[in-house]
Order: sequence, then structure tokens, then C-alpha cells
Amino acid sequence: MNNQIHFISQYLATAAKSFVAHRADDSHTNLGFDSETRSLETWSLNNNGLKLIFNITEFELKWSKGESFQLAGKTHTQVVHWLQTSSKLAGLNKPYAFDLHYDLPFEWDANFSFKLSDTKHLNELVELRILANTALKAFLKMENLQSDIRIWPHHFDTGAFVVLEDGSGKSIGLGMAIPDTVVDDHYFYISGYKGHDALDTHSFPKLSSGEWKTQEFKGAVLMASNSTEQQAVQFLQEAFHTYLK
Repeated sequence: MNNQIHFISQYLATAAKSFVAHRADDSHTNLGFDSETRSLETWSLNNNGLKLIFNITEFELKWSKGESFQLAGKTHTQVVHWLQTSSKLAGLNKPYAFDLHYDLPFEWDANFSFKLSDTKHLNELVELRILANTALKAFLKMENLQSDIRIWPHHFDTGAFVVLEDGSGKSIGLGMAIPDTVVDDHYFYISGYKGHDALDTHSFPKLSSGEWKTQEFKGAVLMASNSTEQQAVQFLQEAFHTYLK
């Protein structure tokens, strides 16, 4: 299910790419997550606040003002055709194009099809996104930090980014990532930077929970699947204050 949700998020990202002014950091393509509606959504795509939404539990795409489209049993080609026609009906004047400028970590083609076969797993994935949102919001509030919390469609992590205002020149990236080469499970992460360079973690003291990574990814990680909001926030705070020293 994770690959399917990851792939569906690309329809939202490419809608933003089609209809929103380009930003050099690609932030125009990142997505919001609404915990109440259990949905991914784009930034506003026009001056009327139109958004493309993916309701995960309903397994459907919909325009915030307009049509909806059930995804179960549909192919990639059918979804693209619906987006091309429905975007015009929704009042968007530019053409929609499914145009990815990065590779995804799984194979896909025009016949990639969507199957709603495991609703239990689907709901577990939604609960992880809710956990990520609430934990990051709580951490940012406790530490008096400001950042949007967005889902980046390429790596599909829920992330936040803060430039510290303490004169150190440091910045902090944090969030929840999907299984990858760093951890073979969903995991919370936090990493520090000075400029574009990741801060070295070799000499950092052991964490109460989670662990420091020192190789390709330099930062702290904590398995998300069995973590509570309190545990995730404690992990983020402990690692964050290590970076402040």
C-alpha cells in the first residue's frame, strides 16, 4: 500500500507543477496532510483556493471544488485522463501534465493499477502520518520554532526545516521518513546542518531512545511504528539539544 500511496501523491505534485508558479526548491510541489479528513492536499492551485486532494481512507482523488474519482481498479493512464479533463471543468486554464523530474523507488508504467486490498495496512499508514503531524507540531511549539510541516513527494517524508536564530549558522531538518536504506521501517529523523553540510555525529552521546547515524545519513533516527507521540517528541528534543551544544 505504501508504494500506491506514494505514487498517488505524484498526481498532486504534478498538478502543482502544472498550475503553481515554480519555486527553485520545489516547495510548490510539496503537500499538506489534514489529520481530520485523513487527506493529502496541494497548495492552492489558483486564486480561488482550488486544491487537488487525495482522501486516503476513501481512496479517491477529488477537487476541493468539483469532481471526485475513485482509484480502486483504475490504471495510471485512466487517472491522468481524468485529471486532464476534470482540471478544465474545475476552472484551471493550463493543461495538466504528469511530468516527473525525479525517479521513484519502485517500478511503474502506464498500466500501473491501484488496488484497495489491505484497508488495515492503509489505516496504519494514515495513523503514522497523523502521529508525524502531531509530534512535529508539539516539538516545534515546545522549542518555540517555526516551520511548515509538509510531505515532500519525492522521498515521501513528512518534514520540517528550521534555520536557528542563535548566531550559530546551524539549521535543523526533522520529520518522519518511509522505509529506505537508512531504516527498513517508518522512522523519525532529525539532522543538523551548517550551510549545506551535515554536522558530524560521531562524538555525540548515546540517546535515551533511537540512535545516531554516522554514515551516508548523519543524524538521529527512531522507529516510528511502535512510538507514541510523547516518545517521538522526547527523542526529537533530546537530539535537538545535542545539536545546540
